[in-house]
Amino acid sequence: MKKQIPNLITGLNLLCGCLAILFVVSGDLVISSLLVIAGMFFDFFDGLVARLLHVQSKLGVQLDSLADMVSFGVVPGLMMFQLLNKSLMPQELRTGFEATETLKEFEPGMSFIPFMGFLIIIASAYRLAKFNIDTRQSDNFIGLPTPANTLLITSLPLIFQYQYSPFLERVIFNHWFLIALTIVSSLLLNAEIKLFSLKFKSWDFNANQVRYIFLALSIAAIITIKFIAIPFIIIMYIVASLLRKS
Repeated sequence: MKKQIPNLITGLNLLCGCLAILFVVSGDLVISSLLVIAGMFFDFFDGLVARLLHVQSKLGVQLDSLADMVSFGVVPGLMMFQLLNKSLMPQELRTGFEATETLKEFEPGMSFIPFMGFLIIIASAYRLAKFNIDTRQSDNFIGLPTPANTLLITSLPLIFQYQYSPFLERVIFNHWFLIALTIVSSLLLNAEIKLFSLKFKSWDFNANQVRYIFLALSIAAIITIKFIAIPFIIIMYIVASLLRKS
């Protein structure tokens, strides 16, 4: 039974992802984003628990990857689809992110632009498949991890909902901004850049000094400026990794 505990935690990540898909398809991107964040919590701890209990397994690795594909691959792609869809609506018809079943609003001849969000799903699948066979990624990541990319995208509905301003609305619903974010994030997922892993193998401070400092700064930023901090945290993560490499 002990060896199944990490798999159960991974299953909770997968459950959060499945529920997030239901909400994002209905148009409730805020609840979907919160479910994804809950999934990240479980994803953070499943590997750590497996190592602490000494029950790592090949099955657990594959299950973790499959759960990540749902929570951090399908969900952000569908979310970008919905964001791009709303960005093309006239402002007077655009609502917030409550459940509106926006997928039913499409008709033949619709714009292809929202489907560009699916690039994130494809890029995430490629990144996760490559991760499973890349021996260089045992202690570091090569390319932006899917949870970090998902956090970046899911922060947009949360920023709009809880920290609204006319300027932020213009940015979040600018389809050129969303297209650029889709392309850049898809490229970063598979870029040949080394980023430090945020998964702990132990609680030892010396062995995890960079992780502890980064998490402390991230928590301080979120407390200070709330959800707006998330995009800056992702940028800080990339910059800190590149500086650490040099």
